[in-house]
Amino acid sequence: MKQGLIPILRKAVYVCTIIAAGLSLSACNQGSQTAGKPEAEPVNYVDPFVGTGGHGHTYPGATVPFGMVQVSPDNGQSGWDYCSGYHYPDSTIAGFSVTHLSGTGIGDLADLSFMPFDGTKVDTARGAVYSHYSHANESAEPGFYKVTLDNGISVSLTASPRVAFYQYHFPNNDQPAVSLDLGFAINWDKPTGTYIHVINDTLVTGYRMSTGWAKDQRVYFAAVFSQPIKKFVAVNKGQVVTGQSEVKGTKTHGFFIFDSNSDAPLLQKVGISSVSIENATENLEKEVPSWNFKEVRETAWNSWKKQMGKIDVQSDNISHLRTFYSALYHSMLAPTLFMDVNGQYQGADGKVHTAKDFVNYSTFSLWDTFRAEHPLLTFLEPDRVNDIINFMLAFYQQHGLLPVWELTGNETNTMIGYHAIPVITDAYFKGFRKFNVEEAFEAMKKSANEENAGVKLFNKYGYVPSDKETESVSKTLEYAYDDWCIAQMAKALGKEADYKEYYKRSQNYHNLYDPATGFMRPRLANGKWETPFDPLAAPTNFSKRNYTEANAWQYLWFVPQDIPGLVKLMGGNKQFSTRLDTLFTTQPHVHNGGIADMSGLIGQYVQGNEPDQQTPYLYDYVGDAWKTQSVIHTIVDSLYRDTPDGLPGNEDCGQMSAWYVFSALGIYPVNPANGVYAIGSPLFSKSTIHLGDGKDFTIEADGVSDQNVYIQSATLNGQNYDKPYITYDDIMNGGTLAFKMGPKPNKQWGSSSQDTPPLTAFNK
Repeated sequence: MKQGLIPILRKAVYVCTIIAAGLSLSACNQGSQTAGKPEAEPVNYVDPFVGTGGHGHTYPGATVPFGMVQVSPDNGQSGWDYCSGYHYPDSTIAGFSVTHLSGTGIGDLADLSFMPFDGTKVDTARGAVYSHYSHANESAEPGFYKVTLDNGISVSLTASPRVAFYQYHFPNNDQPAVSLDLGFAINWDKPTGTYIHVINDTLVTGYRMSTGWAKDQRVYFAAVFSQPIKKFVAVNKGQVVTGQSEVKGTKTHGFFIFDSNSDAPLLQKVGISSVSIENATENLEKEVPSWNFKEVRETAWNSWKKQMGKIDVQSDNISHLRTFYSALYHSMLAPTLFMDVNGQYQGADGKVHTAKDFVNYSTFSLWDTFRAEHPLLTFLEPDRVNDIINFMLAFYQQHGLLPVWELTGNETNTMIGYHAIPVITDAYFKGFRKFNVEEAFEAMKKSANEENAGVKLFNKYGYVPSDKETESVSKTLEYAYDDWCIAQMAKALGKEADYKEYYKRSQNYHNLYDPATGFMRPRLANGKWETPFDPLAAPTNFSKRNYTEANAWQYLWFVPQDIPGLVKLMGGNKQFSTRLDTLFTTQPHVHNGGIADMSGLIGQYVQGNEPDQQTPYLYDYVGDAWKTQSVIHTIVDSLYRDTPDGLPGNEDCGQMSAWYVFSALGIYPVNPANGVYAIGSPLFSKSTIHLGDGKDFTIEADGVSDQNVYIQSATLNGQNYDKPYITYDDIMNGGTLAFKMGPKPNKQWGSSSQDTPPLTAFNK
């Protein structure tokens, strides 16, 4: 340890990544596909292909920030690495569909699959239209995607918030044609009812109803072409239907043939709605009234230019800049807009609702995003924060509980905990109050006492017994954290009885700590420990596992509400720090790699999944801030890159990238609802967060380099600063946090017990 953790960790991350993550050597050599030399504008450094390989599960297609449309290519394959519809190692495109998920571990959407083809060659009865392609003929930038298929057809894509815009160029000897496959589906999704109606020679409308991850998904559409349709052929369940202007069935497929004499590109605009064909048409007409593809592309680009400009970072390392801004880009893809221009949307009760005084959203991967994505939005997207809380309250009114994992108006009940609660708590204490606070508190309590087996057991036993409920340890720890958030809200609202009740529940983590093994261990209903117990085990059997996508090593550290209490359980600062060291050096069992989510390993630490992503910062709480600096540099330097396989695991709707954004800046919200940001190791010589109202917060790192990763000293607004944390108010007040960096650790900086990060930085 005398020379620091970095040499050990670099060896550990190499060994564990090869063994457990299974990354191929060839993947490490794949370069970014964005053409041209990056310019000074932050948006020029974004590469949408980052994360499309490995296990990132991102898509490269066109969208606008938080847009309802994500028009992107699909390879036509099912499987875990095709959750977004696109996986970089593939070489086939089956269609360009209108909606996609970014980085999820379950696949859905890919609705309305359009594909250009040569109308003289299609086998309409077969209904399959696809083409091979090469990455050499593919490019993408924020708001735009283009590929020239091996058959010579070129496809360009751009988008407005609710409209997908296609541009097709056909070889001279082709008969221009476009297919619409409403039976197309990836992974869990399958259509339940589809409809195509050719209204006139340029307008086609219809819908696609489906069930899958989202059980009741409705996509109404209006598609308009720039050239008249010469011929329409429909296929229903493999049977050709001719002489009709409409077709309805479970799996319908339409083929639109155009005049081959036109030299102009064929353009196509598609508006969508969860409510009606009329709304989809209105969305189309109001958002993209013209046929100016270039103009829509430029508007999308400018929206991303504005977003990327919210943080300015300086570095001579182009790869670092590309990795950072690609991460910032990915952190602004979800949640997604989910309402029409008239304010209507499909609610959680299956009915049509109208958003009043707020913008409705969807795609809430809350088990992931409560940790860093939502805290990041409070800095960069303050106008959206109140909207997000109001969405949650509208969802509560329609569903009876706060959302867990919401998708297109559906509660998927994916993952554990009730993590809308820390998002609301964080927003409330940061001063976001344009929502009904009393109703929010009522919703929080109801979600914490729902008729869910795990929650009921937690309240009865003070922990979730492993012989009565799966994922018992993880549920106990995550319920306890969420209950701490409720307690803080209760205290602020003067609800003393509620405060005492939920604070007591937040301490239930004690009930699973086994001092004999030093782990959070599964416990039976009779109070005895479950045996046998292997802290390295990561069983893939969902019905028997005690940890959520993790093992005992990763969940040992999830007590963000009471880190001093966890330190005390482990015997004090020294013992805690030493035990934390072993997390990063203990090698996995072979069967540890059985869970694909457990990727990006450094010893037993998993960066490629969420349960312990706050853990590297815990050294700050026991006087060893220099170790946090060492570990964070290793993760940022080794596990994130500007390549298709440049993410250590699933992007998870922005969380994986939000972690990187915070950590590259040099700070991280260990407890995402207490306004305290632990300090790590800044990657850039200068980073400026533009907070609005003319305020900036700047983080400077004098002398930072691949070797100079340790903080030697710091000042905050010119005053000496020795604390290994900074508060939300410090940041929002504007100013400069300046570090001097060096190659060897200054073990005294941030080591005073008086400077330990507090349980909360909010006083009211």
